[in-house]
Amino acid sequence: MDASPKTAPSRAERLDWLRLIRSERVGPVTFRQLLARFGSASAALEALPELARRGGRMRALKITPKDVAEAEMAALEALGARAVILSEPAYPAALTAIDDAPPVLGVLGHGHILERRCVALVGARNASANGRRLASRIAADLGAAGWVVASGMARGIDAAAHEGALEGGTVAAVAGGLDVIYPRENAALYDSIKAAGAIVSEMPLGTVPQARHFPRRNRLISGLSLGTVVVEAAPRSGSLITARFAGEQGREVFAVPGSPLDPRARGCNHLIREGATLIENAADIIEALSALGGTRVMERKAPEFLTGAPLPLDESDLSLARREVEELLGPAPLAVDELLRQCQVSAPLVSMVLLELELAGRIDRHPGNRVAIAAGGE
Repeated sequence: MDASPKTAPSRAERLDWLRLIRSERVGPVTFRQLLARFGSASAALEALPELARRGGRMRALKITPKDVAEAEMAALEALGARAVILSEPAYPAALTAIDDAPPVLGVLGHGHILERRCVALVGARNASANGRRLASRIAADLGAAGWVVASGMARGIDAAAHEGALEGGTVAAVAGGLDVIYPRENAALYDSIKAAGAIVSEMPLGTVPQARHFPRRNRLISGLSLGTVVVEAAPRSGSLITARFAGEQGREVFAVPGSPLDPRARGCNHLIREGATLIENAADIIEALSALGGTRVMERKAPEFLTGAPLPLDESDLSLARREVEELLGPAPLAVDELLRQCQVSAPLVSMVLLELELAGRIDRHPGNRVAIAAGGE
């Protein structure tokens, strides 16, 4: 394996992880499957071209060169940041428990804050004055009780939460590179969090946030936290996406109720109707987490993809699996569990075929562990 969860990785191992996750068609789920299959990032990098070819790819897969990864590491160090990989002790324990945790997490500021228990606090960008004041007070009270507050450094509720939590500890998960301040109006807040808290991102330096990046950022906010609190959120907002991720990750969801006449309250009221815990202050959050046994820092466990021994796969069995999987897949996303039920082959074989097809650009992965034929794929 690349590294045990109890030892720090070598620089070479860290570079291999960075090269692999920055390579074409490799995302967090694919990364896990590659390491589970090949045992190390270096072995997976060697296997990528052949896997893509077997999946039907006609052109060469773009694999991140070593010098490009070294340049990114050097740029992170020049910024005062570092790349933390999922197998090392400095990686946030709560985040290791989610299925699509980023293999490499850029950390700027005081990384030791990530070792403490955390609550996410998110909400509307166009928040009311009362909503901002409440978010700031809840964040300050959580900090005084020993909790770190995570949010997304957006304007509105996010900014108020960070400001309230600066003294107690706060983490900002951002959608772009660690060196990109977004929105620009939060430049002073960025500097304050950098000085007193931590900023994290899975994106390369220089990445300007795009719409598709924010859901990925939201799953980091909820994944870092034992519970997610929503203060003001319109229906179909990013804050509700964060709350949904929290539920899918097995974390607690809290919401502040509001007037039915205020559109910014509809998202929170909907969450409460769906089973979220109604809260009005930090004490409510702490009490609810205590009752559920969720006030301790999550225990660090070695991710399964780092601990298993891969089984050998027979090529004739793989050929049969390829035919069955390709026949069952279509343009509509299909749950991998359903694919396994309908196939007459083992789960490791199906996983390998999906890995080949994804690296070939012939399938896409969708939320909820679903896959579909890629539109205009290789």
